[in-house]
Amino acid sequence: MTQHPGAGLAAPTLDQARRQIARYGLTADPQAILVATRLMAAGARIGQAGEVHFGRFGLSTGRYRLLADLEDHGGEKSPSQLAASLGVSRATVTGLVDGLVREGLVARRPSTEDGRGNVVILTARGADKLRDLAPEHFARMEALVGGLSPEERTTFLDLLGRVVQGMDALTDN
Repeated sequence: MTQHPGAGLAAPTLDQARRQIARYGLTADPQAILVATRLMAAGARIGQAGEVHFGRFGLSTGRYRLLADLEDHGGEKSPSQLAASLGVSRATVTGLVDGLVREGLVARRPSTEDGRGNVVILTARGADKLRDLAPEHFARMEALVGGLSPEERTTFLDLLGRVVQGMDALTDN
């Protein structure tokens, strides 16, 4: 394993990818394998860093995303809507909401549209939490990509979108 310049992360090299592909008698593109491997490693590292970042505010990444999603949608959503927009299960949303309710950052109330269901609402305390963390959060997010020019960020967003479109290749049967 060698260190990729500027990455701060041990990553396989192109030669290692070539050797692994040859070892198994495959015809895969070594550069494609290297890009995918490094992207997965970077995603894991960013996920870990995100947990440290949100931990400064007494949150997890999931709890922050839920609060921000509520705020972005008028402060109220059903658990199933939250699960869909966050890309997680209803059980995960239930766990996140339970913790946020205990801290007074969200509340549950009966749905006015469906008397059998509940909605999750952002409380004033939850909105204050988001407002209080915003300056540091956005400064750190900007710093995360601060080494990229605006043009590079535009290109990166395009490339990332195309990679995300291919993600089903990892999960489809």
